[in-house]
Amino acid sequence: MRPLRPATRLLRAGRPDRGWVNAPVTRGSTFVFDDVEHWRGARARREHERTLSYGARGTDSTHALEDALVELEGGHRAALYPTGQAAIATVMLAMLKAGDHVLVTDAVYEPARRLCSGLLSRHGIAHDFYRADGSDIEARIRPQTRLIYAECPGSLVFEMIDLPALVSLARRHGCRLAVDNTWGSGVNYNPLRLGADISILAGTKYLGGHSDVMMGAVVANAETWPALQLASVDLGQTVGADDAFLVLRGIRSLAVRLAAHERNAMQVARWLKSRPEVAHVHCPALPEHPGHALWKRDCRGTNGLLSIEFVAGIDAADVEGIVDSLELFGVGASWGGFASLAVPVDMKAARSVTDWSARGELMRLHIGLEETDDLIADLEQAFDGVLNGRLPGTALCPIGTGP
Repeated sequence: MRPLRPATRLLRAGRPDRGWVNAPVTRGSTFVFDDVEHWRGARARREHERTLSYGARGTDSTHALEDALVELEGGHRAALYPTGQAAIATVMLAMLKAGDHVLVTDAVYEPARRLCSGLLSRHGIAHDFYRADGSDIEARIRPQTRLIYAECPGSLVFEMIDLPALVSLARRHGCRLAVDNTWGSGVNYNPLRLGADISILAGTKYLGGHSDVMMGAVVANAETWPALQLASVDLGQTVGADDAFLVLRGIRSLAVRLAAHERNAMQVARWLKSRPEVAHVHCPALPEHPGHALWKRDCRGTNGLLSIEFVAGIDAADVEGIVDSLELFGVGASWGGFASLAVPVDMKAARSVTDWSARGELMRLHIGLEETDDLIADLEQAFDGVLNGRLPGTALCPIGTGP
């Protein structure tokens, strides 16, 4: 058989060898062995191979999802966590110890920023943030730097980074490279295939796809897997069989859903770009985005995420009024499900390296699977109702300027 294309592989990954089309739910805590010899043998093998031994070490349901994620991301092994933040924290604790230093993108998911300043700092692990495009990262590397943490595209305005170049830099300095790949979800972006050591995904979002499950996942290469596995076990990280089943079921339609989100988001983006209230629409798939060339080189598509930067003179209260006036967009911080969402964004608080003080106010949208004409009409009535024809505006500086 000729090699299968990615969408076809997703339909087959993690399926039983025979029988059920999709892996059924296997709930269990205690696995019973025939005798002491088999019990001891399984406990010895589970440190270096996957075997059924105890519910916290995995069931048929979680193993099926792990297999699908390895297929999706192209890694060595995968581990599952109750949330995306739990996955991030476990990676940090697995790769770092007291006295080490981690470099973190300024575009990082905000709870991960708090993890660095809180838990890691209390345990003697130093951190610095680097520019979202990576332009200042080499100057920030220390002899104690053991991990570089990236997110590509970055949260909120979707900055791109040259990941192969970052891989080369990390190798030269003896650092591991971990990448939050929730945006790309394995279909649109593959950090491991570009050379990263670890790919982190919030299965809560596009993998599950229906806003009804919490999940985090990490796919690692062979070199980093042993440390990640040990930390996961020591921290008691595991997920239930029902949640694993929901995410695995969501993965079956992942490629189709992402294509639909992309189609809808691009239609909404084109309309937004025509509006006089809008200074920029942030999405790496748009040709004017600063990271578009990297997106075109390294990605296979985009998703439903867009951020609107308003012209000068539209203030935070205006943006909150627009969000509150939307009827089809829910006010929700997560994304990746079928429903459209909107939230105001305070970029001045979300970035510490890039200066956003001269930029316009921001609103992030997740474009769901509704009819785009309905979504555009909803945005139009919210804009018109709150701004009432007021069209202030001055030229804004390009993205990424400032200290």
